[in-house]
Amino acid sequence: MIGIVDYGMGNLHSVSKALERLGLDYILSDSIEELAEVDGLILPGVGAFPDAMNILNETGLAAFLQDWAFAKRPLLGICLGMQLLFEESEEHGNTKGICLLPGRVERFSGKTESGETYKVPHMGWNRLTFKDADHPLLDGVDEGHVYFVHSYVVNTDDESVLLATSDYYKEVPAVVGRGYVMGAQFHPEKSSTVGMSILKNFGKLVEEEVAGRE
Repeated sequence: MIGIVDYGMGNLHSVSKALERLGLDYILSDSIEELAEVDGLILPGVGAFPDAMNILNETGLAAFLQDWAFAKRPLLGICLGMQLLFEESEEHGNTKGICLLPGRVERFSGKTESGETYKVPHMGWNRLTFKDADHPLLDGVDEGHVYFVHSYVVNTDDESVLLATSDYYKEVPAVVGRGYVMGAQFHPEKSSTVGMSILKNFGKLVEEEVAGRE
């Protein structure tokens, strides 16, 4: 069973429908007690980083997610949900994240090193480039196009957490992970075959984690 964390800022409907299409059992909940009973968690997210962290901290969900990760249980962040897994964001001033992965979230500058300007937010379909094609989350997945909508991007000095990147005038961390903590900057639930394959693989990881405990 997968739990979708409902903290009021997620793309809940589209994620839920994607799991239904894949035949994956899930619950949608803001209750720590209910979420503690599932086998894997998805943290969606749409909106501002500080607002999201305020809610997660006030509800106790941030501490719960930290405990979940430290217990080595599967966690997948999507879009803003992926960014929240990192140490901090500069959005509307510095805000501390959940601190499960090393890195900082910064706004696209809108200008290349050569002075060329580009549009922010990054919105549309971009191709993935795999850094770790052997990761279970990318098993059998093609380096195809996925759908992005974001104005802020993760910067990390630790390339070991980069499972896949994309190019939008700079290298964009697109799929990240360390152990059972994983994230996708794009919206897999809106990214056709590639995105659905990644969600399916997350479902497999959850099933394998359950089997390993039995």
